[in-house]
Amino acid sequence: MILGISSFTFGWAIGPNNHSPVKPMTESDLVAHAVRWGLPCLQIGDNLPFHSFTDERLNTLKEIVTKHQLRIEVGARGLTAKNLVDYLTISHHLKAPLLRFIIDGPEHEPRSSDVVHLIKDFLPELKKANITLGIENHDRFKAKELAAMMEAVGSEHVGICLDCVNSMGAGEGLEYVAEVLAPYTVNLHIKDFMIERIPSKMGFTISGARAGTGMTNVPMLMEKLANYNRCQSAVLEQWVPWQQDLIQTIEQENKWAEDGVRFLKSLPYFSS
Repeated sequence: MILGISSFTFGWAIGPNNHSPVKPMTESDLVAHAVRWGLPCLQIGDNLPFHSFTDERLNTLKEIVTKHQLRIEVGARGLTAKNLVDYLTISHHLKAPLLRFIIDGPEHEPRSSDVVHLIKDFLPELKKANITLGIENHDRFKAKELAAMMEAVGSEHVGICLDCVNSMGAGEGLEYVAEVLAPYTVNLHIKDFMIERIPSKMGFTISGARAGTGMTNVPMLMEKLANYNRCQSAVLEQWVPWQQDLIQTIEQENKWAEDGVRFLKSLPYFSS
């Protein structure tokens, strides 16, 4: 599998959030980082929503990723028929081989059966465009529910985008989630984390950590994924804790990103 970065590598620098930067990072900045670090893949998610791009902005991005021979991956949130139509069109235009979707969106939490029916309706379009749809494990659905959806869909053009930490929101740990979802994983979000007791000792906090310094067991993940040979790419994502102010937080985010990429590139799992 190939290694890359994500727009969620730089969540603070991009925004939007409660502390949006004066000059947010753009997709051109992300391309520059990927090129500077010698990474062949860039995934742009819903914090830089493609449906808000003008045609000119999309075409400019297509030109620069083509120039630098980058694999571009598209991310979106809210799995509806309209969003699938829109984002399949965008993915086809950008020649993106992977379309990552978070199922839930604002006031949209479909049943698993509805998700399966919707995806099946779009299988001909996915096959025709040769695009893989990656469904991200994102809080609400348990790993076995997601696995059941994949079995029900039964297509090589549909799989799981496996995030290392999201399933904590569903009460499930990484080793268990990886065991259940590895057979279906087509994209990996490498995100390191720490779990620590709060000062009262009555509870825990889950927070981000610089890649290679936390509790994400990358060798375990790679071993499980290698058994199935379906995972196309892995991208670094980060949850950088708030620092003194936004400027210092973004500085920390940039430092973590550079250190994290260096750590991941030192591992023997990724091709260029």
